[in-house]
Amino acid sequence: MTDRYSDLTKLIKQPAARLLSNANAELGTEISAPASASVEVVLAELEGKGALIDMLRLLSIALPARERVWWSCLAARDMLKEGAKLPPPLAAAEAWVFKPTEENRSVAHHAVQHASMKDDTKHCAMAVQFCDGTLGPGDLAQHAGPPGGSEVSAFAMNVVALAHSGKPLEIAAGLLIDRALDIARGGSGRVEPQKTKEGA
Repeated sequence: MTDRYSDLTKLIKQPAARLLSNANAELGTEISAPASASVEVVLAELEGKGALIDMLRLLSIALPARERVWWSCLAARDMLKEGAKLPPPLAAAEAWVFKPTEENRSVAHHAVQHASMKDDTKHCAMAVQFCDGTLGPGDLAQHAGPPGGSEVSAFAMNVVALAHSGKPLEIAAGLLIDRALDIARGGSGRVEPQKTKEGA
């Protein structure tokens, strides 16, 4: 395993297979690592197989709630024009990251309910809404949310940003993965794009 997957102290410390099962998620790539393998080991195997989308999927599940939501917010910001005002769902999600109160979660839920169908940043607010595995704040917290609802919302936001990047998959997905890894080390996720392996 390369140094790329060392010191990921923020990741949830459970085997990758268990995390995937808990989130009702599957990888599209066949993995040879045992069911007990850590997220880091599985990420390294996926990288070796060029399975970039599966890497994003696993990272969306392995990051804790606040880190996961922040990662999705960075992807959402990629899609904004310079100087553009933050859409309400994105603004609400970021507010929850910095202050994860029930009140801010309620604002995020409200933003989801009133978001335009064309506003993809609602995925960020949905990641907040389902952050603890329930349907949302207040009375909604008495009901279980969709399995992996927060995780799949963060994943969806990154995939949407990937599709809008206009860059080759290896470069665009590599940036999203590097952000998640930086966040997993306790960083801000604000990393610079790297050159391709051929690397001019």
